[in-house]
Amino acid sequence: MQNNEEQKDDLNFDNRIPLADLQKAVKDIKQELAKVIIGQENFIELLIVSLLVDGHVLIEGVPGVAKTITAKLFAKTLKTDFSRIQFTPDLMPSDILGTSVFNAKTSDFEFKKGPIFSNIVLIDEINRAPAKTQAAMFETMEEKQVTMDGTTYKLGAPFMVLATQNPIEQEGTYALPEAQLDRFLFKIKVSYPETEEEILILKTHHNRKGSLPQTMVNDVLSPTQLQVFKEQIHEIIVEEKIFKYIAEVVSKTRNHPHLYLGGSPRASLAILNSAKAFAAINGRDFVTPEDVKKAMVPVLNHRVILTPEREMEGMTTENVVKMIMESVEIPR
Repeated sequence: MQNNEEQKDDLNFDNRIPLADLQKAVKDIKQELAKVIIGQENFIELLIVSLLVDGHVLIEGVPGVAKTITAKLFAKTLKTDFSRIQFTPDLMPSDILGTSVFNAKTSDFEFKKGPIFSNIVLIDEINRAPAKTQAAMFETMEEKQVTMDGTTYKLGAPFMVLATQNPIEQEGTYALPEAQLDRFLFKIKVSYPETEEEILILKTHHNRKGSLPQTMVNDVLSPTQLQVFKEQIHEIIVEEKIFKYIAEVVSKTRNHPHLYLGGSPRASLAILNSAKAFAAINGRDFVTPEDVKKAMVPVLNHRVILTPEREMEGMTTENVVKMIMESVEIPR
């Protein structure tokens, strides 16, 4: 065991990619959020990974478990623009993307940009808007651009969508189509805190003496630094056995008896990119099977669909993904 630890230290010491600055930035973000957010370490780490690999995140949880405040404070740690859009049943695509307005001075139409033209965009209750409004998000999430009246407008970098949805209240909601779900890198399920964590939440709130959470969090990462870190992640080493491991797990989702729909090649790419980011924030310039396993559930749980029989039995997609992971031999 000691030899393995020494070998790990040697490998970290001999990294050909300088990851110390990236690790420090991740640590700083976590420390800033810890001033307000109690627990939710996995949630926060997945947000950071998604940011590093240009991904979007779907956050699911019952009201009151700090989905929105965590997303807002996460955006506050970045030296970027932030906007929040509350999705409602009467929301139109132009309310998000923008609209052409007639300018009397120039006697011409000019495009007024909507709230999607930002860096970190928080969409509250994404499943409340109708299909045409959700469809308006497709191009922005995938291509990072908006096309209006034949003109294409590029969105600034970084661009990340954080969307929340409530899994309990279904009245007046519209299920997200599979094609849109596939655009999200992760689906993060936020659960209730443990009793000890809830006691800390109460104490932290009491000790704030009415101070707003936003005033307690400082920005620690600039877009320029972020771009450097993204380029470093592209250079992370991935061995042949890791490619094979990812492909075998995703392939098994496509012909599993409990699943009606399996993961696509986009899911495989999402696992690969996420695993590289997990390796980097842990100070390694190579991917291990553990990095891959960390990414599997949040990447696949919204991309696979249970058969109706298994859904009626109360089985979840997470159960099946973990079952598949256990059935595939871990490379050593």
